[in-house]
Amino acid sequence: MCGIIGYIGEENAKSILINGLKKLEYRGYDSAGISVVNNKSLITLRKKGRISELEKCEDINDLEGNRGIAHTRWATHGAPNELNAHPHVDCSGKISVVHNGIIENHSALKKVLEQEGHKIKSDTDSEIIVHLIEKFYSGSLEDAMAKTVKCLTGAFGIAAIHSDEDNIVIAKKGSPLVIGISNKGMFVASDVAAILDYTKKVIYLNDNELAVIMKDHYVVSDINGEQVDKIVDEITWSVQEIEKGGFDHFMLKEIYDQPKALENCLRGRVKDGKIKLSIDFPPNDIERIVIVACGTSWHAALVGKYLLENITNIPVEVDYASEFRYRNPLVNERDVVIVISQSGETADSLAAIKEAKKKGAKTIGIVNVVGSTITREVDSGIYIHAGPEIGVASTKAFTCQIVALALLGLYLKQERGLSVDQKIIEALYELPEKSKKILESSKEIEMIAKEFVNSKNFLFLGRGINFPTALEGALKLKEISYIHAEGYPAAEMKHGPIALIDEEMPVFFVATDSENFKKIVGNMEEVKTRGGKIITLTDQKDDTVESLSEHVIYVPKTIEILSPILNTIPTQLFAYHVSNLMGLDVDKPRNLAKSVTVE
Repeated sequence: MCGIIGYIGEENAKSILINGLKKLEYRGYDSAGISVVNNKSLITLRKKGRISELEKCEDINDLEGNRGIAHTRWATHGAPNELNAHPHVDCSGKISVVHNGIIENHSALKKVLEQEGHKIKSDTDSEIIVHLIEKFYSGSLEDAMAKTVKCLTGAFGIAAIHSDEDNIVIAKKGSPLVIGISNKGMFVASDVAAILDYTKKVIYLNDNELAVIMKDHYVVSDINGEQVDKIVDEITWSVQEIEKGGFDHFMLKEIYDQPKALENCLRGRVKDGKIKLSIDFPPNDIERIVIVACGTSWHAALVGKYLLENITNIPVEVDYASEFRYRNPLVNERDVVIVISQSGETADSLAAIKEAKKKGAKTIGIVNVVGSTITREVDSGIYIHAGPEIGVASTKAFTCQIVALALLGLYLKQERGLSVDQKIIEALYELPEKSKKILESSKEIEMIAKEFVNSKNFLFLGRGINFPTALEGALKLKEISYIHAEGYPAAEMKHGPIALIDEEMPVFFVATDSENFKKIVGNMEEVKTRGGKIITLTDQKDDTVESLSEHVIYVPKTIEILSPILNTIPTQLFAYHVSNLMGLDVDKPRNLAKSVTVE
């Protein structure tokens, strides 16, 4: 959440910072601001709303200088307005700070600072940081930052500048920060997307590390001042991958990316019928698997429970990462805790990993973003290689996460000396082509969506491994169209939700081939009897289904345990088309941000 970009070098900082903010806007878009130093004078502009509002400021063209920081905000403490926008500036007008995270002890710190005479103007926790730096400043921004972060409880990614010093000082704990290296200057950002136009050479900061960034070099140290040697990583994806590529929205592009993303997720992971993964502990020791995740990744985890238990016969539990560490989870050294996160920076998931490791469990991360914090915290990892995902509503990451879970299940079975079902492997490799077939029905799904743009409520129903598909379909619709939608196991409809069904309640059934197919048809009969309008997603021709449904969406057949991968794509398209037809901002739904880096 929130986007940070900083630059120091020979170029005009303003244009680089504004460009970087636009690349980061999916991380937060409640307000934006920029600070630039020109001839030892600090100039700061802030504006409520999108980056475009900041660009309209009368004084924006007056920002000259080759050093600055900027921020796009997702509001936590304090309303989304100009007063609470970043950067925050100290009383002297010399220090500027941007912050991503939450300072949990800000109230206590505020009382102390106000007693000492500091004038705190905003409602944010972040402004406390700039006043602490001002309090500790005695000629060295680095020293003041080091003293400041030792006072903070919570999560932070901080970048600060002082008008009298030719540097940017940054600090990290729990919120991502990356340093970018180029021959035209140095960068700092909360996401590499912000700096890809300028460099692919980056350094990832770890928790409790600080860095001083100059025009042509940097120094990283730990919180106690000991210098730390860092590895320079090379970003493998291109600027083109974070552009829309002719699509109206990133979400639609990313839905259409799925055939290629599925190919990339599978590439190199099966050779001569054997699964190739890098898991750094013996699978024979595993007695139980616990999967933790949030949001869409949690739905992938629910599919993973069905998949892993079906393939491995190892018991699997699924937990919300946000609840895991607060219930004293009963895990031990015979358990494996799998964390699933698109960004690899989800605060709750990071906390769950640390709790699991504390209790001795082995840990595996299923992550999309290379170099992210979770990948450095876990014992072993599986990159899903879906490519950058900019749309706030996750699409291709979800389907690739399920593929990664299927590969993990096959690997665990293989390494325990058991025969791997080649039919599953064959079915996995058929998914890219089958997903292409589904995308050909986008126009048909758009026509269906036109009938439901005025709906106030929606039910999504599925059974077995496609119950999570129903949950994910409902989540996508509510995220981007603001239509209230609920996902349920179809059989549970009779235990409450059936009371809601009338002619104003559309119901989306996931009814692909399974041993429960006839039972789902029975559930459809119950809805039809009560006047509900039915959309059915299925992979088989069935006269009863057609007679009960207002609309039928057909998908190619695959084996049941992989069916959520294909079945989810039409629900993504449906949600997209409903939102787009309503004239909403598909890629930036209200109140949401792409990466949840605060608890």
